[in-house]
Amino acid sequence: MEKKKFDINSLIGFVLLGAIALWWMYTNQPTPEELEKQKTERRLDSINAIQKTVTPTTTVAPVETFIEVNDSLKQVQAQNTLGAFSTSASVATDGTTVIENELLKLTIANKGGQIIDAHLKEFTTYHDDPVKLIKENNASFNINFGTTDNRILNTKDLNFEPTLTNNGENQVLSMKLKVDNNRYLEYRYEIKPDDYMVDFSMRSQGLGNVFNASHQMNLEWDLTSFRNEKSIRSESMYTWYYYKQDGNVDDLSQDDNETENDINWVAYKQHFFTSALLSETPFQNANLISEKLYNDAETDSIVTNKFQLKTPLELKSGELNYTMNWYYGPTDYNLLKTYEGTQLDEVADMGWGIFGWINKYVFIYIFGFLSSFISNFGIVIILMTIAVRIIMSPLVYKSYVSSAKMKVIRPEMEEINKKYPGKDNAMKRQQETMAVQRKAGVSMLSGCIPALLQMPVFFALFRFFPSNIELRHQSFLWADDLSSYDNIFNLGFTIPFYGSHVSLFPILASVAIFFYMKMNQSQQANMQAPTQEGMPDMQKMMKMMIYLSPIMMLFFFNQYASSLSLYYFVSNLLTIIIMLVIKHYVIDEAKIHAQIEENKKKPEKKKSGFRQRLDTAMKQAQVQQDAKKGKKK
Repeated sequence: MEKKKFDINSLIGFVLLGAIALWWMYTNQPTPEELEKQKTERRLDSINAIQKTVTPTTTVAPVETFIEVNDSLKQVQAQNTLGAFSTSASVATDGTTVIENELLKLTIANKGGQIIDAHLKEFTTYHDDPVKLIKENNASFNINFGTTDNRILNTKDLNFEPTLTNNGENQVLSMKLKVDNNRYLEYRYEIKPDDYMVDFSMRSQGLGNVFNASHQMNLEWDLTSFRNEKSIRSESMYTWYYYKQDGNVDDLSQDDNETENDINWVAYKQHFFTSALLSETPFQNANLISEKLYNDAETDSIVTNKFQLKTPLELKSGELNYTMNWYYGPTDYNLLKTYEGTQLDEVADMGWGIFGWINKYVFIYIFGFLSSFISNFGIVIILMTIAVRIIMSPLVYKSYVSSAKMKVIRPEMEEINKKYPGKDNAMKRQQETMAVQRKAGVSMLSGCIPALLQMPVFFALFRFFPSNIELRHQSFLWADDLSSYDNIFNLGFTIPFYGSHVSLFPILASVAIFFYMKMNQSQQANMQAPTQEGMPDMQKMMKMMIYLSPIMMLFFFNQYASSLSLYYFVSNLLTIIIMLVIKHYVIDEAKIHAQIEENKKKPEKKKSGFRQRLDTAMKQAQVQQDAKKGKKK
């Protein structure tokens, strides 16, 4: 019998088969989640079996057993829905944390880790309710992102775990959306004493293998603005979406949708109050949406506008890291100016160009100086108006002097009209008229320029008073709020473009502007050359404006800030007084006439280059006109 030899090849084959079997068993063993699920299913099967076999007198499983099973089911459900973030299901959904200082109180919810109540402590609405820029679910802050296990999640639906600490005098709230203790997404809020600006940051830790880099991560911030002021029409007029882009501040119209790059901040302005989000890392491809919710016919509306921001967020090495700020506070130019480098003061909207310059560098300082020692803001407005009128009075005087000069030479100008009648002599009439004015030392522009110089002041104050938060809820005489309309009588019905109430200050301003324009008409009549053939009758147009302007003011200002109507009333009243004083006690027409006669005797000054070119052009035009007349003959 042949002796059986040891087969090394068989041994190697058995070892390989064993290794393959061990590898297969290891790779196909159930995950901890699957084991927990199987364990829960076995418990449910056991309970079902017990319930089928028990008699009415049989004692069922303890309540703790059902609670344990229910908790297990919730964990499995959370795992299936939330994946890596299933831990958030164990955090209290309805939990909230408050951080506050002397000015601002913010309530942050566990769900979403977002602000659900922003209370400005020093301000109330027109109903004396607290001013809350965020309340009753009018705002949503959310990050939409994808995970590596192909889930699409929203932070607004997930529960963050809060930790409140102090950093010196500052309160710090850390809100963490956890995978585990070492992996999380954190929102960090830090509120300083006596400040409306809140430090805010978003960062992730250890989530590089959880975030799906191929799915775009988006930040979404929505806010619907609640009404805070008595005049919703005026509030809506000054409610705008502002944003800073590449160093410049711009705004959206009230119904607009734009996509922009390099966005440093967005601000949702609600007239006297602003909600803003600032970021050190500019937003790219940001979608900005503004929607007007208020209709002029809905005087009882409780909302004004809806604002939206949607922008992609950048991941660096798979992690999220943004340093930001929240601003919830008043639209106060002086306050916003203190946040240097942000240009948030542009949200206060003092006007553009020269109008804004006048407000920022003149009227704000005059108003601040007067209000520093006078507590009644109605008196402050009156004194400010007097100061402005005194400063502008030289222009009124200059205009009156020009009017008096034109009145003296008016007979000569009428003689020129008679001497050169008809359209064919229009150019000749103009040349002769200009020659008379030049010899007398009179210029039409000398009367127009003073009036034009007063226009920037008019438009600057048109922006200044309605935007000045210091006038909010300040009373004067019958007006209970200088930032809104003064109401002396409710009509009980609505007149289109006028409203359902009667305001007294606009009536007084309209009466004052009527008498001012009546006086100004006689002055302008002296300034104007006699009406020439083929030219519009300016006197008739002026008479029409005398009646139209007060009516337009009455309708337009009835629902506007009473501070502005008060200013125009006092301003026109003072202008009338100044004009009467200048006319009766300052202007000496005999002296002006003598001066004009003296000017006529003097040799004519050398013409300027512009005057020479103008005269040459007029002469050429006259030659061409004469040539045409000759051909016709």
